[in-house]
Amino acid sequence: MVVLENYCREIEAYLCRKNDGHLIRIVGPAFEQVCGWASRGVPLKVATAGIDRYFERYYAKGPRRRPVRVEFCEADVLDVFDEWRRALGITTADIEQTDVSTTVEAHASPLHRHESLPSHLDRVITRLTALRAGADRSLEPVVEGIVRELDIARATAKGLRGEARRALLDRLRALDKSLLDAAYALYDETDRAALAAEAVAELAPFRDRMPHDAYEQSRHAAVERLVRERSRLPIIASE
Repeated sequence: MVVLENYCREIEAYLCRKNDGHLIRIVGPAFEQVCGWASRGVPLKVATAGIDRYFERYYAKGPRRRPVRVEFCEADVLDVFDEWRRALGITTADIEQTDVSTTVEAHASPLHRHESLPSHLDRVITRLTALRAGADRSLEPVVEGIVRELDIARATAKGLRGEARRALLDRLRALDKSLLDAAYALYDETDRAALAAEAVAELAPFRDRMPHDAYEQSRHAAVERLVRERSRLPIIASE
């Protein structure tokens, strides 16, 4: 119970900061709701990302009129959790079948599900171009080559069908891996150990429910996700 209380207090403190210091206690039904996130294995980092997503929409509507309550963030937290577990290959079988599991499936909305291939390439090129313009230029040789190749692919992507489209998708996956590998190579042993430890911590709630091979695949995917997040890399691969 102490772990659950600590989880709720962390969420409460984060929501307070997002609300510009206005504290809304997480008690009663809200406490049970947030405890449900913790018991389902929603990492704290994923929960706060869901809260951020709600606030982004809230800010987009204009000036805020009242502090946001944690209950309002439920759907976004579950959306981000669903995206996170899909990225790591964690299936519903690895999650206890509870009411929260049903809610997660009901709110499932993987990123860019309906995005066209040309639009996807445009977005990736924009992100990579912004990356090249940043202060850290360590990935520039790799990024430059990828942008050049994507520029060429974008010109014909709209009309691709069948085998030609599958070949491009395979190539995008290969480029995505090459970018991740290049970014990971820049980390020293201490940073790599920290990434590995964070990945293990994220997957801890699911460890006992996953076969060894599936766990290792998810752990590797978690490290890659952390590298992508810290290095601000777009996802080049497309479904």
